[in-house]
Amino acid sequence: MKIGLFIPCYVDQFYPKVAIATYELLQKLGCDVRFPMKQTCCGQPMANSGYEHLTKGCDTNFIANFAEFDYIVCPSGSCVLHVKEHLHDENNEALASQMRKRVFELTEFITDILKIEMIVGNFPHKVGMHQSCHGQRGLKLSQMTELNAPFFSKPEQLLSKIKGITLVSLSRKDECCGFGGTFCVTEEAISVKMGQDRIKDHEDHQVEYITGGDMSCLMHLEGILNRQKSPIKIIHIAEILNTTI
Repeated sequence: MKIGLFIPCYVDQFYPKVAIATYELLQKLGCDVRFPMKQTCCGQPMANSGYEHLTKGCDTNFIANFAEFDYIVCPSGSCVLHVKEHLHDENNEALASQMRKRVFELTEFITDILKIEMIVGNFPHKVGMHQSCHGQRGLKLSQMTELNAPFFSKPEQLLSKIKGITLVSLSRKDECCGFGGTFCVTEEAISVKMGQDRIKDHEDHQVEYITGGDMSCLMHLEGILNRQKSPIKIIHIAEILNTTI
């Protein structure tokens, strides 16, 4: 199968190691991975700010770059959810509709499409898992704690098999970190307080690393950690899964 690697713009600009780890991991799992060089923003920031009508150029470019692939894989639940719910083409809506079904978040693709239950890796550290809202509530990557339903978590399923890792159980494991894209700009004080609350939960469990599937949320938490001069580090889940023994 041909895989198109969809890398969010903030990952490309600020966290390229996450993109490289995702590419290398998919290769290790036997995928034929390509990175379309002309890809740009998917349009999520504009749509979230009420300007979805200005994202047609983003849609056109996305379709031009990824139409040829069997699957489109991205290490960001929020960007994947945006494409799944908002990708359109007034000239070929049938193609856009097909492509919306071929876009997957990284851990979702590994567990649901590749059907892989265990990845060989080594990460001898105490880790807290931050489950971002878009991934959990939009893509259903893990169960919501307010529901009386069996627990599951696709990211934690993969992390739990990594050698040496200690994956802690947080007190409020699916609480929002406060990032919310443009929310952290328009409502800075609330956003920061929500982030501080999430970090406190990780601190109470004495984690060394905070991981997750959305680098945007981790970027928000990293900024707060740095200002607090905390020893806790952030790391994207792809970077942990890409480690070797």
